[in-house]
Amino acid sequence: MVKKTNKKLIKEVRRNTRQVYNAEQKILIVMEGLRAELSAAELCRKYSISKATYYKWSKEFIEAGKKRLSGNETREATSEEVKDLRRNTVLKESLADLVIRYDIVKKAYICWINPST
Repeated sequence: MVKKTNKKLIKEVRRNTRQVYNAEQKILIVMEGLRAELSAAELCRKYSISKATYYKWSKEFIEAGKKRLSGNETREATSEEVKDLRRNTVLKESLADLVIRYDIVKKAYICWINPST
């Protein structure tokens, strides 16, 4: 009875204190593994991950690379990316308008200062 509760407690502590890796960290770990400076076992110990997790990340990384290189996949833009692109377009148009106005004012000023030109 005591052993079961201890095992459950240990599992719960491990689950709650487990490291959660974001996509960039996963890529860095997989890239480190691809450089083959450390064995897969050493790499897994270093980052406290299981071999199965490491190999799963590696497979996902390679599969994603294949899809991107094949060119058959069209990536869907997120709504945030679309908003950013629209905002960039508006900013570019505003900047172009300001540059044109600046040139007009500059030419008018030069003609006012030096009427012979």
